[in-house]
Amino acid sequence: MAVLCRFSRASRHLSLKNTGLWEDNLVRAFRTVVQEPKPTRGILKTCLISAAVGGAIGAGYAFQKIERDRKHLEMEGHQIATEILKYKPPIPASRQVLSSVDSTGLKLTLFQYQTCPFCCKVRTFLDYYGISYDVVEVDPVLRNEIKWSKYRKVPILLAKVDGGYRPLNDSSMIVSLLSSYLNDRSHKIDELATYFPSIGVNDDKGYREEIVNKYFLMYQGSVPKDRTLNDIVEERKWRQWADEVFVHTLSPNVYRTLGEAYQTFNWFSEVGRWEEYFPAWERALMINVGALAMWMIGKRLKKRHNLKTDVRESLYDEINTWLEAISARGGQFMGGNNPDLSDLAVYGILRSIEGCDAFKDALQNTNLSIWYSAMAERVKNHSGSSVLGG
Repeated sequence: MAVLCRFSRASRHLSLKNTGLWEDNLVRAFRTVVQEPKPTRGILKTCLISAAVGGAIGAGYAFQKIERDRKHLEMEGHQIATEILKYKPPIPASRQVLSSVDSTGLKLTLFQYQTCPFCCKVRTFLDYYGISYDVVEVDPVLRNEIKWSKYRKVPILLAKVDGGYRPLNDSSMIVSLLSSYLNDRSHKIDELATYFPSIGVNDDKGYREEIVNKYFLMYQGSVPKDRTLNDIVEERKWRQWADEVFVHTLSPNVYRTLGEAYQTFNWFSEVGRWEEYFPAWERALMINVGALAMWMIGKRLKKRHNLKTDVRESLYDEINTWLEAISARGGQFMGGNNPDLSDLAVYGILRSIEGCDAFKDALQNTNLSIWYSAMAERVKNHSGSSVLGG
């Protein structure tokens, strides 16, 4: 019986083979195991959705860029209005700097980074002339404290004027405007601000807003008796040199290595009192992200500003250029017996790196210390107030 069953199965197998059904079954089985195509509709749908989303994002970005470029072209050569704020932004002051010799009557709030060279320039000016002011320390990463302003840089000096508060942007313009006010207090701050209009500019650097006359003092047609035209021109030249040449030697030096970058940001945290003003997570973010970013940026700045392979040499060279120019004028300061605005600018810039190795190396490798110590004493004692007769 078993033999008959096996014979029956063999006969059916042979019959299937002869009819071609055996081959079809074999091919179907092989395809099922090896060649059965995988479902593709889900992948295709995902790809189509991704392409649509990517296209929409790309189109949106392109549209925004076109609109931005169009607006920039429209603004080129046109004055950009600065609105007077009706109310002071509800940002509490980090601290107050009060001077017993202040006779200006000004109500000022400085939005700043403690160790930003341009902010240090403004503080140096205010301290030298003994002007009181409030300080708002800005987080250099998140910058929440200046969200109220379209101008996303520091320093911003907020001055109380008739009808509200006038934002003053750009360190050199701030110094020129305040110096003009101290020379002739019959002209109000908001009136003097109109002599420093902001103009839209498009060039090979892209679009930016440039402040006209920012190195000029508004003497209203009468030069002070103790100044000559040559003095004024020299002061203006060296203030511009400080902004366009000297300041660019700092970042590649204080962020020369990753170790120096972290040292610099830890010093920023200490002198800026970040532990007091910012939560621990925010301070850690500022130090770690800031140090790493500036270390990488410093390398690009070295190349952009054509600094020497050893960036310390470029720093020493510019310091020596400054000291030789003072010596050629024959006084203790560029301004003679008393500091002028260029002295205050260069001192303010150097003040921003006092706790860094680059500054210590500069003191050891140049003759900077005599001039710098004299400036520190004058600023600390508010010597400018006596020059003004305040």
